[in-house]
Amino acid sequence: MTVHDVTTGAAGAGTDKAPAAPVPPPPCRPRRRGRLRAWEPLLWLGPATALILAMVVWPVVEMVRTSLTRVSSTGLSQGFAGLRNYTDLFAEDDLPGVLLRTLIWVVGVVTVTVLLSLGLSQLLDSRFPGRRLVRWALIVPWAASVLMTALIWRWMLNYFYGVVNRVLMDLGVLDAPVNWLAHPGQAFAAMMGVAVFVSLPFTSFVLLAGLQGIPAEVYEAARVDGAGPLRAYLSITLPLLRPSLLVAAIINVINVFNSFPVIWAMTRGGPGFATDTTTTYLYKLAFDNQAVGESAAMAVVNFVLILAVVLVYLRIVNPREETG
Repeated sequence: MTVHDVTTGAAGAGTDKAPAAPVPPPPCRPRRRGRLRAWEPLLWLGPATALILAMVVWPVVEMVRTSLTRVSSTGLSQGFAGLRNYTDLFAEDDLPGVLLRTLIWVVGVVTVTVLLSLGLSQLLDSRFPGRRLVRWALIVPWAASVLMTALIWRWMLNYFYGVVNRVLMDLGVLDAPVNWLAHPGQAFAAMMGVAVFVSLPFTSFVLLAGLQGIPAEVYEAARVDGAGPLRAYLSITLPLLRPSLLVAAIINVINVFNSFPVIWAMTRGGPGFATDTTTTYLYKLAFDNQAVGESAAMAVVNFVLILAVVLVYLRIVNPREETG
């Protein structure tokens, strides 16, 4: 027992006198790993950025470059042209009429579409028998091909065998058939009607989604305060629908501005250039007049006009709130 204690004590004394082993420092993270982690977001943003560059930025750059280039009728580049294509474009006699019709086309179609969609979305938001069937039926014009829809309406408006003339004559509205697409004014109005018909489903469903996002408690509180249906609609529904209205209007402006199938399928912009908008007009410049550079200049002007209209609309409906 004594020997054990002495040994233990000696060992303990020896242990106390021996230097303590140094604690190894924690392993430091390699700098390379930190640098790689900083580049990780590019793995997620890279594909989307590459897609935007390839599908949006590069075509815009090529469009601007072509508008500043002399291009032969066979598509060969003949060198830098400066602003010659733009001066030739603005010297065209038909351009003022095309720009005016484009403005009427965009403002008229978008305004009528939004107004009708406000009522239609209210109808679809209310409860009635067959509501689901009506919602499905409304999707049909949106899901169908715009070109086929325009062709069907062209056949329906035909002078000889169109169903529109037949129905109106049977109802006593018309005494004789009308050649709807032969006169520029009637043809342009008919095309605007078809454009509204095509745009209604998307706009109605966007506004319907906005209506369904409004809490029911807000209307209950308004009824408690004595607000009637009209006051509730003007004070609650429309202000809370503002984001949905903004999205629907902007997308409609862009789509209607660039609407090509409806006009081309129904009148091809004719007679002459009487029902052309900027989209069909630039197509005719490129393929009928063989003026590729001038057509590219028209495309640049069209692009700038769309941006201007969208910015003006945003400025009007979404003014910058004052802070302070």
